[in-house]
Amino acid sequence: MVLRHSTNEQRLQGSASPQGTHHYAARFHGTAAPGHFREIPSGLVMSSIGIGTYLGEADNATDRSYTESVIAAVEGGINVIDTAINYRFQRSERAIGEALKHLASKGYSREEIVLCTKAGFLTPDGEMPDDVDEYFAEEYLERGILLPEEIAAGCHCMAPRFLEDQLGRSLANLGVTTVDVFYLHNPETQIDQVPADEFRRRIRAAFEFLESAVATGKIGAYGMATWNAFRENVQSPGHMSLAEIEAMAREAGGPDHHFRFLQLPLNLAMPEALLRPNQTVQAKTFATLQAARALGITVVVSASLLQGQLTRNLPKHITQAIRGESDAERALQFARSAPAVVTALAGMSRAEHVRSNLRMVSMEPAGREEFLKVFEQQAQHL
Repeated sequence: MVLRHSTNEQRLQGSASPQGTHHYAARFHGTAAPGHFREIPSGLVMSSIGIGTYLGEADNATDRSYTESVIAAVEGGINVIDTAINYRFQRSERAIGEALKHLASKGYSREEIVLCTKAGFLTPDGEMPDDVDEYFAEEYLERGILLPEEIAAGCHCMAPRFLEDQLGRSLANLGVTTVDVFYLHNPETQIDQVPADEFRRRIRAAFEFLESAVATGKIGAYGMATWNAFRENVQSPGHMSLAEIEAMAREAGGPDHHFRFLQLPLNLAMPEALLRPNQTVQAKTFATLQAARALGITVVVSASLLQGQLTRNLPKHITQAIRGESDAERALQFARSAPAVVTALAGMSRAEHVRSNLRMVSMEPAGREEFLKVFEQQAQHL
């Protein structure tokens, strides 16, 4: 059986608010370390660690496990929940929806939780259909939700009609009236599939739709969740300029546009967002994290544990530089302590993963001196 939400089912009203997220942080007064909760320019307070919901089988057992994990995370001091409509064929969103209902019954209001999802990749519903082409033809093409020429790389679309459809499905899956952060998911998938002018036109059109979704209260803000685009060298065909993207948002929404979030990988094995000077803002060259700060964009980092690869066997010079009782803690400590990072995401498909990572709530993020030791120790071992 697939978890589904009826369009007529009562949904949780409201969205994350400054007052609600401050109230959430106050629940952990005396137990959360200084620096675990961070206030962003909009006034929202976000935990330094967020729960990701990408990995896992598309089955009932994993659904239940994710529901339990989200509940444990919110009860333990994590109020940032990250997902995408294509994660586990929409089942991760539905598992989160079940968790949100349970949390509401225990007194955790919708206003305390920062809920983030993404759209861009075509996804089946609940399970892989016997005939994928037939499914997408009937579900999307025949209904006019997207046109064949709007599909890139056989799997990606960011046409406004498609994004509108996906947002509606996500709201139903999650059982809410508003998503706090709605990301364009890996838009760089299209960058080598269409001419540059067409790629920019598609981004602007997507932003215009997302601004309209903010105006109708369906999303609070939007952003981009990327993998390579903002880590690449400037000369790379897949490189994207954050300043140019922000300028497109200003074209779509004016000076008070709602392109306010950027998600990209940052971890001990992938430090490019911190170290590679590949972005130009007002004639100054920065690494992406610095550029985002200069543009007033909130950064959430993904792959903090690199899908579990950084939870064991870290080099000795890393374990000597960063505090933590385990390699997983050290990897998370690195990601959440990087300058300009607000939240570091970690996939947590089981409640025991959550309970282990919740130790970080009571641990202060690394200060500048401790953080820089990572690179000093690394230089000594080259």
